[in-house]
Amino acid sequence: MTAPLAGPGPVSAPGPMTALVVDDEPPALDELRYLLERDPCVGTVVACDSATEALRVLQDADVDVVFLDVQMPGLTGLDLAQLLGRFRTPPAIVFVTAHEEHAVEAFDVAAVDYVLKPVRADRLAEAVRRVVAATGRGRRDDGASAADDLQVPVERGGVTRFLARSGITHVEAQGDYARLHVPGDSHLVRAPLSQLEEEWRAAGFVRIHRSLLVALAHVTEVRMDAGRCSVLVTGGRELGVSRRHTRELRDLLLRRSGA
Repeated sequence: MTAPLAGPGPVSAPGPMTALVVDDEPPALDELRYLLERDPCVGTVVACDSATEALRVLQDADVDVVFLDVQMPGLTGLDLAQLLGRFRTPPAIVFVTAHEEHAVEAFDVAAVDYVLKPVRADRLAEAVRRVVAATGRGRRDDGASAADDLQVPVERGGVTRFLARSGITHVEAQGDYARLHVPGDSHLVRAPLSQLEEEWRAAGFVRIHRSLLVALAHVTEVRMDAGRCSVLVTGGRELGVSRRHTRELRDLLLRRSGA
């Protein structure tokens, strides 16, 4: 058997993140809150419609990451970010804005990411993964300990990167290779699907089709249509579930939810 896929070591992930969303436009605020509440790495989402209100929340509550609009009446997002930089333990900052021209200023205040509106679900999920990588926060609801979150080596264009296994939504067989899918991207590794199924079972990866594994932590919806089952994963991808695996998958998801 090929050696297990592993990188330089585990990533600590002590629990789901508490996120604060700040935007003076109600539709944008509601959309961000909705998308973040579906992300498996995020636990609590608090919403504020002004930087002043957000500052009051931050003085009384422990927040891991702030998703922050740039241009708001009164205290702007950049103003708030500069104030947060003076906190003893400042939260991570992700700017979510329609204005590209503030990117340089955003990174001057050590923002983790800069997401442009209209916000795509896969792009926001990538921003969350970057916060997880920067802070060590994230959820492990798949039955494995945080120490089991392997760093998987992937190669592209002669460069080797290390991909956190907890960010992989599903795995697709491609002959003697497997394609690891993350929101908005994928990576090919030299390992058969059967090997990954065996090695990653304890981390919550289960077979749903002869050519697919799915990460239970990333399943956001189960759909039934005319007796056929499919699941929606983080990032919005819909995956078909074979009849032979449907009942087992639904049982696993119900046990995981405590239902």
